[in-house]
Amino acid sequence: MTPEEKKGVFRQAQRERIFSFRKIAINLRLSKERTFRLASPPMILAFLTVSLFFTGCVSLSLFPQKMPLREKTVQGTAADKILVVSISGIISDGKDGGVWDRDDDLVARIKEELTLAAEDEHIKALLLRINSPGGTVTASDIIYHEIMAFKEKRKIPVVAVIMDLGASGGYYIAVTGDRIIAHPTSVTGSVGVIMLRVSAEGLLQKIGVEASAIKSGAKKDIGSPFRPMTEDERAIFQSMINGFFSRFLDVVSKGRSLPADQLKVIADGRVVTGPQALQLGLVDQVGYLDDGIAAAKKLAGLTDARVIMYARSEAYRNNIYSLTNGSGGLEALARLDIMTLVHGGSPQFLYLWMP
Repeated sequence: MTPEEKKGVFRQAQRERIFSFRKIAINLRLSKERTFRLASPPMILAFLTVSLFFTGCVSLSLFPQKMPLREKTVQGTAADKILVVSISGIISDGKDGGVWDRDDDLVARIKEELTLAAEDEHIKALLLRINSPGGTVTASDIIYHEIMAFKEKRKIPVVAVIMDLGASGGYYIAVTGDRIIAHPTSVTGSVGVIMLRVSAEGLLQKIGVEASAIKSGAKKDIGSPFRPMTEDERAIFQSMINGFFSRFLDVVSKGRSLPADQLKVIADGRVVTGPQALQLGLVDQVGYLDDGIAAAKKLAGLTDARVIMYARSEAYRNNIYSLTNGSGGLEALARLDIMTLVHGGSPQFLYLWMP
């Protein structure tokens, strides 16, 4: 090899450097117009950081755990407090969101908030901000029970304010309030029960699939989406729905001190506006969220109060309308996934307005 050829090989070696990282070859080529220079300190630091990450020396969590709820003031500076609890979206005791979904299980969050509030003697009233079309029978009843237990323990007033929607299970929870306020444009009522059942029999026949069940009793697969419902099975479900409906009417009657004949008007499950609800005795006042805060102060005997919310550390809350986790009532209704609600085909009993 001539001296010129050796110089050419040496220059080519300068232009090309091969770094081996975990058996993966990475070629770095430099253009002929540029000379090779050592990496700058920031580049070296970045390279070392990436190396540590891939070799396991640094651990980063892509799915961080939820932090505990923290108190956030949204209005006022007084020592006495009014806690705003948001009940928004479909009422359910579980969540089937993806790994990136940061929303809370509604029932668990309400329980967590009430537990914190029960330990804070400065909280003198509870304000329920409701924006929900309802949800499952059991989840609605659990939240109702937890709020009633909280009232019994703390002996402080509860005011419910219905925003866009406070229907069915949303109204069931509102009845815990010592005073209920509905916006002039609220939709509420829908006192009743509905059972959703998906029938897949026709679809299976079209694609040539047959489903069969081996069962211990004739009614073991009652409500199956893979066969027609018999009349006696329908009667069984109707009896269960009647029982849940009777409980709903009893909750409304006790909470609102309404006689049975007055309840008959809404017993067909109809929805009503805020002003109509006032005429029917379902709410005490037509107003806004500020009116709810004023009512909470009055019932608690306060001249001034600081309005607070509980939120995760990463959440931003700066006024009484700030959203909590979970979709609003109308948004949740628009996004309602029926297959999710019926858990792949099994019947589900709901206190839900679902037009």
